[in-house]
Amino acid sequence: MIGQPSVASATRSQADDATLNRTLGLGSVVLFGVAYMAPLIVLGTFGIIAVASGGAVPAAYLLALVAMLFTAQSYGRMAKAFPVSGSAYTYVRRTIDSRAGFLVGWASMLDYFFLPMVIWLIGASFLQAQFPSVPIWVWILGFIVATTVLNVLGIVVAERATLLLMAFQVLVIVIFVALSIGSILSRQGGGGLFSVTPFANPATNLSLISAGAAIAAYSFLGFDAVTTLAEETKNPSRTLPKAIMLVALIGGAVFVVISYVTQLVHPGSTFNDPDSAAFEIAGQIGGSLFSAVFLAGLVVTQFASGIAAQSSAARLLYAMGRDGVLPRRFFGFVHEKYRTPALNILLTAAVGLIALFLDVSTSTSFINFGAFIAFTMVNVSTIAHFLRQRRAGERLPLLGYVVLPALGALVCGYLLVSLDSNAVMLGVAWLVLGVLYLAFLTRGFRKAPPEMHLDEAHA
Repeated sequence: MIGQPSVASATRSQADDATLNRTLGLGSVVLFGVAYMAPLIVLGTFGIIAVASGGAVPAAYLLALVAMLFTAQSYGRMAKAFPVSGSAYTYVRRTIDSRAGFLVGWASMLDYFFLPMVIWLIGASFLQAQFPSVPIWVWILGFIVATTVLNVLGIVVAERATLLLMAFQVLVIVIFVALSIGSILSRQGGGGLFSVTPFANPATNLSLISAGAAIAAYSFLGFDAVTTLAEETKNPSRTLPKAIMLVALIGGAVFVVISYVTQLVHPGSTFNDPDSAAFEIAGQIGGSLFSAVFLAGLVVTQFASGIAAQSSAARLLYAMGRDGVLPRRFFGFVHEKYRTPALNILLTAAVGLIALFLDVSTSTSFINFGAFIAFTMVNVSTIAHFLRQRRAGERLPLLGYVVLPALGALVCGYLLVSLDSNAVMLGVAWLVLGVLYLAFLTRGFRKAPPEMHLDEAHA
């Protein structure tokens, strides 16, 4: 969600002629993936996951991590087989069918198109908790207007600013964990740091933990983004599989540790406002001064993430408009002066207004619907690749190409049906709309759909 560059204004012929330099090593790719995931978000969604999981947030993150590791293994296999940009859409298109790939790409649009809305809603929820006299809609509109103006003008978060932002996030996280440990030690002594209660307690069960994990997966969005660097990575067939797994492991470890100590500080799932529960806990462990630092860290993170997410969504729509997947006159429009897809930026701003009518839990579950569709289908595409290669005479390892992907598909499918029911209905409606649109594009499925360049949302 953080650190994605500005909208490209190059023409299609220029894009086709361009070549990318392979300069990125393993460390750089892993840093990109971790930064993209915005580690501080684990505290931004802590309250709603605590409520959903019955006070077992680290258990929810562990279950989500298991699903991500199975899926990361499949992403790694596919990145090795197809070391090009495009991620889930490309893998499904090349191993299963172009129409199935289109629908995976359509489902992935939920991540891009509605992600700015969720980011703005989370940031607004924390500001409203600090300034309760100001209605939340004021903060939502403030985020939307500020990020929209910046994106139309072409101002983005540059690489150095991203590194500084990551440093600030890490600093806030370290202080938060240190203060949490200090609070636990002062109340319970050294023994208080070791407890199974955050993972299992009388108020939770597997169903509740699964519901929490379905929301917790939001924090992992972007672990697969490193696949979009395929054409800029040295030896991508070896580097990307390692990077994908490392990003998932590092992110998961950070999320579990932070949620563990936070759940120890505040057992259970009762908060004044679940949407901004971490702010309440920050005041509990660090007083008003740290509350201010924590709020600043979260709001700055959400603001920068919103700029990048809105820019990415606009770029995706622009690429699809230019490729003829969406009406070119609107979606392929580029502002003459600023050279930005201004109409697409304004459209994502309008979609962001939906945040006025949703809570954080439903909105995160909604975009997770698209993510779980993509994750499930990457696992399925790994199995399809195994079968294709076997017919071609190549023997691939059964464990890595069939057994583990099948388990990954089952876990992701289980988390998919564990999402908020309203989010599932919205997601299914979006998918049905995609099927209808695909039928229109392909004249009743009689021809192949136009190719979507989803990699340009990251490029």
